[in-house]
Amino acid sequence: MKITFFTNFINHHQVPVADELYDILGSDYTFVSTMPITEERLRLGYPDFSDKPYLLNAYESKENYQKAMDLALSSDVVILGAAPDTYIYERLKKNKLTFRYSERWFKQGYKHLFHPKFWINIFKNYYPFINKQYYMLCASAYTKKDVNLLGLFKNKCFKWGYFPKLNLDNCMEPNKSNDITNFIWVGRFLDWKHPELSIKLINELKNKGYKVHLTIIGIGSLEEELKSLTQSLNLKNEISFLGSLPNQEVIDNLRQSDVLLFTSDKNEGWGAILNEAMANKCAVIASNEIGSVPYLLNHNENGLVFKSNNLKDLTNKAEFIINNPEIRINFANNAYETISLVWSPKNAVDNFLKLINNLNSEKVIEINNGPCSKA
Repeated sequence: MKITFFTNFINHHQVPVADELYDILGSDYTFVSTMPITEERLRLGYPDFSDKPYLLNAYESKENYQKAMDLALSSDVVILGAAPDTYIYERLKKNKLTFRYSERWFKQGYKHLFHPKFWINIFKNYYPFINKQYYMLCASAYTKKDVNLLGLFKNKCFKWGYFPKLNLDNCMEPNKSNDITNFIWVGRFLDWKHPELSIKLINELKNKGYKVHLTIIGIGSLEEELKSLTQSLNLKNEISFLGSLPNQEVIDNLRQSDVLLFTSDKNEGWGAILNEAMANKCAVIASNEIGSVPYLLNHNENGLVFKSNNLKDLTNKAEFIINNPEIRINFANNAYETISLVWSPKNAVDNFLKLINNLNSEKVIEINNGPCSKA
């Protein structure tokens, strides 16, 4: 079986699944990158994967582009991520098994519904293929709702996501000491990621008499504003800014922290930092609007979910986790099991191959939980 995956550029959130597929399929698996990785991502510490044997950079030459187009038509299965629809248009007309891989469509509300270009794209690239072998891999718990609103991919949506590399063997046990609770926030300093919420939370907790510390990892346009807020609230002893770090150093900091604060709003399509925190036994308090949260977190079982952009609710959840260190440890251990047993790259690939077999043989979908189960 020949499988080809198309997306904009290769990154560390996609490589583990790609590696698993290559281990199984060998040269019958190809990862097509349609553009170079951006400078911003490189500054954030994204590694270079140009040596991967399955990588085809379609943007590098006309020859590579033609190879990519040939694979788009000849492959038994194609997955299209953030890449042009031109790659799959002809294969869809021939009714060949194809998956769209997408985060939610209406992150910024429904304003696109009033744009003619949006509807031109829908009528050209989606409606003609409603009854074809065309399925949606949902890289957000909210993708299904968005596409079904338009009458697309009904009963054709499957859970998917991002699957960062996991080092499950060397994971430390959660810290049982509650003398000081160590929080961590990781991400780009963007308004929709709401890093300011983590700082305001620490201020609330300090004023209530709790001993807390916050490590902030990342860079972005809001950096000076965040540091100014920290200074104005007199939190320089409670908050550390570490800047941008390589992924392994981020992992090391997660392992040394008690709780990840994941504060993004609905613009966070997936949020792979959640996978990474859970896999490293760092308890999580996460916003309900983040794309990965309804898939990965069960409130009060393997983490806590707070109402997006609601400082009061976030503070209540943080107080609960500070005052109940044993429950925090249970959350962390349960989160680890969720990732290692269900949402691992290996299980994702095993389920995906099973899903392909079910669809090709027109069998009932056998996957009841996790990746490739019905969204």
